[in-house]
Amino acid sequence: MTEPSADYRPLADRMRPRTLHAYTGQAHILGPGKPLRQAIEEGKLHSMILWGPPGTGKTSLARLLAEYTNAEFLTLSAVLAGVKDIRNAVAAAHQIRDMESRQTILFIDEAHRFNKAQQDAFLPYVEDGTLVFIGATTENPSFELNSALLSRARTYVIKRLDPEDLRIIIDAALDDAEHGLGDLSLDMPGKLRDSLAQAADGDARRALNLLEIVSDLAEDIDGKRTIAPATLNEVIAGGSRRFDKGGDDFYDQISALHKSVRGSSPDGALYWLVRMLDGGCDPLYIARRVVRMASEDIGNADPRALTLSLNAWDVQERLGSPEGELAIAQAVIYLACAAKSNAVYKAYNNARADIGKTGSLEVPVHLRNAPTKLMKQLGYGKTYRYAHDETEAYAAGENYLPEEMGRPGYYQPVARGLEIKIAAKLAHLRELDRKYKD
Repeated sequence: MTEPSADYRPLADRMRPRTLHAYTGQAHILGPGKPLRQAIEEGKLHSMILWGPPGTGKTSLARLLAEYTNAEFLTLSAVLAGVKDIRNAVAAAHQIRDMESRQTILFIDEAHRFNKAQQDAFLPYVEDGTLVFIGATTENPSFELNSALLSRARTYVIKRLDPEDLRIIIDAALDDAEHGLGDLSLDMPGKLRDSLAQAADGDARRALNLLEIVSDLAEDIDGKRTIAPATLNEVIAGGSRRFDKGGDDFYDQISALHKSVRGSSPDGALYWLVRMLDGGCDPLYIARRVVRMASEDIGNADPRALTLSLNAWDVQERLGSPEGELAIAQAVIYLACAAKSNAVYKAYNNARADIGKTGSLEVPVHLRNAPTKLMKQLGYGKTYRYAHDETEAYAAGENYLPEEMGRPGYYQPVARGLEIKIAAKLAHLRELDRKYKD
């Protein structure tokens, strides 16, 4: 393997598209007749936010915008830049506008890393046209960017690249003798190119970085530089799929897991569980969320779901991986197959809502404890009826809520699983209440 020269540029940077025709993917916003495509071709700039996963062409698209509109391209990283850097960019934009009558694109990479003060610093210059703001972010702009900035910029969703898109990019890099690896005349069979495209997991930068590594490791076979299957497998081994804890992928995947369980899809639930584990998610975090699912979506329709979920959590803590992960998988599959009820979840939320409205209502006197003589004199607990001494161990007609509340009926069992029997039991008790009053 040769050492890189001082002017070395990574393959991913050298292969940036130089024309819209060479730009791969994002047909939903750049296809013929799409508004953004028309704006680029007509040289009409507007501020925008490019939201999507890493390696999907956000920076390349911003550079193409500058190229097609003859605009100055200034770039700042939100990780490193401060308000002073923004002011310097504004000053440069003023000079370019005054001396060259050209617009300036200020491209902010990782825009979600800017705090409110930093975002506010360039708002006036976006407003008056000094700058055309293009922000790239992997995080949901609705949560990470100021509403004032969002109102001045259009958001475009940049999607992960399909394996077919990545295959086009890989082929182009292998064929391009000027910017890519075409001058090396590498022999890389189609199946290996497909494997590389799959391993890149929607990320063109990752695909080209891996391709550059395997090209350096190519072997001379029959006079040709050949990329062997074993070499490619070794390079791509251990690469995690896309999973960014705290990012959108994280929340999207845990949401997909939860909704698969709720929708009684064991295959869907298992798929998202393994995707998260494969991406490096902490199994204990998943175990905690599975316990939540057991109460929220299954509840008393099958109380064993909560027990099994807690057991899986315990196994993960005691044994670690892979034994614990298998126990979590068992719990997830059980939850997906179990009878569903959100009656407990709804009852809990309704009770919380009532408490928020009614405040701190007094505990009825007959339910109060009376450990002292004074409390007994005040009548605390005097008329309380001990349920175990009553017929069927039930004090028919008794009230266990503040007098002002009546009977809210928070818990309404569903006609599934064990809650069928619970509903029948509660109906019987309500009938005893009715007879008691009569």
